Amino acid sequence: MSGFQTFLPSIAHNWPIWLLSTVLIVAATIDGWKLKVPNWITFPLIISGWIYGGTCFGWEGLAWSLMGTVVGLALLMPAYAIGGMGAGDVKLLAGVGAWIGSTDTLYAFCVSAIVGGVIALVMVPWQRAWRHHLAQFWFITQEILIVRNPSALAETAAARKSTMLLLPYGIPIAIGSIAYFIWTGMFV
Repeated sequence: MSGFQTFLPSIAHNWPIWLLSTVLIVAATIDGWKLKVPNWITFPLIISGWIYGGTCFGWEGLAWSLMGTVVGLALLMPAYAIGGMGAGDVKLLAGVGAWIGSTDTLYAFCVSAIVGGVIALVMVPWQRAWRHHLAQFWFITQEILIVRNPSALAETAAARKSTMLLLPYGIPIAIGSIAYFIWTGMFV
């Protein structure tokens, strides 16, 4: 069989991962362009994941999907609460969780965090403002350790946003999740 003949059955068998990957690519593209992951992507992604889990696997599948959603929210909610991430990024990872469950969401998040770190390390020298961003990093770290009030941290982050190098986190979520899918053989 040719590569194309084995490719089509793979898509048919693993359509949820292919669909999720396509949505992640669209979300990452929009996030890179507009610095926002829109609700018209995230909410249908979450709800369709619940429908998929419930219809294909019954009550256990729905519970599995809901737990994945909760894990996706919980992983990024602290960063969102202190103003370090947008709500669309949080909902995007929740949508990933709705489709792949809690354990795989945790692992996809870990890969995404590594990808995000690498992208940030490339972005800083690219902007040629290493000292500025390093000073901001240390200031934010100290602020988190000293202030410990999410509302106050969010206000400070909002005031500082115009001077910060922004990373559209939908891109690391997409790259990291898809890399995890490939690594674990979820496409095959």
